[in-house]
Amino acid sequence: ERDKVAHLLRLSRRWVGEPNDLSILDVGCGIGLTDRYLAESFGSVGAVDVSEESLAVARDANPTVAYQAYDGETLPFSDGSFDVTFAIGVLHHVPVSARSGFVREMGRVTAPAGLAVVLEHNPYNPLTRVAVDRCDFDEGVIIPSRRSTSALFRADGLRVVEDPYILFFPWSFPGSGQLESVLGWVPLGAQYIVAGRR
Repeated sequence: ERDKVAHLLRLSRRWVGEPNDLSILDVGCGIGLTDRYLAESFGSVGAVDVSEESLAVARDANPTVAYQAYDGETLPFSDGSFDVTFAIGVLHHVPVSARSGFVREMGRVTAPAGLAVVLEHNPYNPLTRVAVDRCDFDEGVIIPSRRSTSALFRADGLRVVEDPYILFFPWSFPGSGQLESVLGWVPLGAQYIVAGRR
C-alpha cells in the first residue's frame, strides 16, 4: 500500500499541488489500509465503500478519515468536491457494463483542476493472473486492460495525463523507483495507473 500511496503523492504534486493542501477521496476503501498513509500526507481524506462491515474496521483504524457508505453507483458528494479521487484494485470488481458510470462518478466529484486516478491489476502480467485466479474474492472477475481503462476516462472527457505500468519488482531497493519510471511503458508491471483530468 505504501508504494501505491507514493505514486498518488507524486501524481498529486505533479498535476494538482502540495498534498497537505489537498483533499483526496478513496473510492472502494475496504478496511482502510491505504488511508492510514494518506492521512499523514493529505489535508483531508474522505473514503467510501459498499461494505458497512469494512467501513467499521476502517473507522476504528483511521479516526481522522471521513468514511461514508455508498451504493456502488452514485458517490454521495456534490460535483467537484475533491482535488484527487482514486480507486485501487476496484474497477475489476465493477461489472463491465457499469464501469463507464463508475469512472464518470469519479470524474464528477473531482474538482475541475483536480486528478482522477485508477490503479488496477495488469491482466498481461502472468503472476498477477495467477494471484487473481487463486483469490476467492476475485472469482469470475474480468480485469480491465490499461487501454480499456484509458478509453473509459476519455469517454468521460478526462484527458489521460499518465498511464504507466508499475510494481515491476516484489521489493524496493536503491534506484528501484527510477528504474520503474524507465520501464513504465513495458506491459509487464503487476499493476498500472491511469490518471486523468479535465
